[in-house]
Amino acid sequence: MTQTTSNNASTDTVDSDAVQTFLTRFHDTLCQQLEALDGEASFVDDAWTRPEGGGGLTRTLTDGALFEKAGVAFSRVNGSTLPPSASAHRPELAGRNWEAMGVSLVLHPLNPYVPTTHANIRFFRANKEGEQPVWWFGGGFDLTPYYGFEEDCVHWHQTALNAVQPYGEHLHDKLKNWCDDYFYLGHRGEARGIGGLFFDDFSEGGFDHAFGLMQSVGKHFYEAFAPIAQRRRDIPYAKRERDFQLLRRGRYVEFNLVHDRGTLFGLQSGGRTESILMSLPPHVSWVYNYQPEAGSPEAELTSRYLQPQNWLA
Repeated sequence: MTQTTSNNASTDTVDSDAVQTFLTRFHDTLCQQLEALDGEASFVDDAWTRPEGGGGLTRTLTDGALFEKAGVAFSRVNGSTLPPSASAHRPELAGRNWEAMGVSLVLHPLNPYVPTTHANIRFFRANKEGEQPVWWFGGGFDLTPYYGFEEDCVHWHQTALNAVQPYGEHLHDKLKNWCDDYFYLGHRGEARGIGGLFFDDFSEGGFDHAFGLMQSVGKHFYEAFAPIAQRRRDIPYAKRERDFQLLRRGRYVEFNLVHDRGTLFGLQSGGRTESILMSLPPHVSWVYNYQPEAGSPEAELTSRYLQPQNWLA
């Protein structure tokens, strides 16, 4: 649907169908890239419809050579009543019909030396008769290592900088800091990972500019992740590393179920539970009052790598 809207006092053409076209192509391409990267397993398609409106296609890959579990989902859903998590965040949306679409992915590699990673790009629009639509883009990508490597951190953040720099010199620092602040477990007092990019409610520069930023972030994700996975996938590991990976995955689960806006929006809006919770790892553990050995690589993860910092300095 193409509409002319005034968002942030500028006249713009908002083309939801163009966004969907990009997202579905991105979904297809990325799944092909990840299958090739894994080298063994293939994605299984699960198309679904939502009774309240819309639907999507969830693809999952399990027990591969690289990925223990990978999920990449496209959805385009709509409704007439916003869930509390959204209406509280943006009170001006009350009484509007809404539409949300996006591609979201989470990759849980088997080898503990390969980080877990998450990416999401999305578009939201809300309409009300007699008023201009409200719209924005959101998204980003972040990395959650279990064992830290400075080379990987620098590459990850350099690729993030490359993704956003054409859209504003100020943007990288803003979106990096937003990511550091967002992916933070307040109840633990620690970061979930080494960050990356995060943005939401983004309409800066008008529709074409904001859409361009979303596309660039999506296209740079594979370039950011694949070299890290290739470098680390064949490092030998034993029970110690696997046990630590499962423990740290617990932090990932805690964040998604307690803090993540996308998870809360999906569950509260009557979304498809299986697709929403595809982000959770297949195996995880919680150890009471776990304390890593002083000076160990496990201790270094939180003391050095999970401290927000400028990796490009």
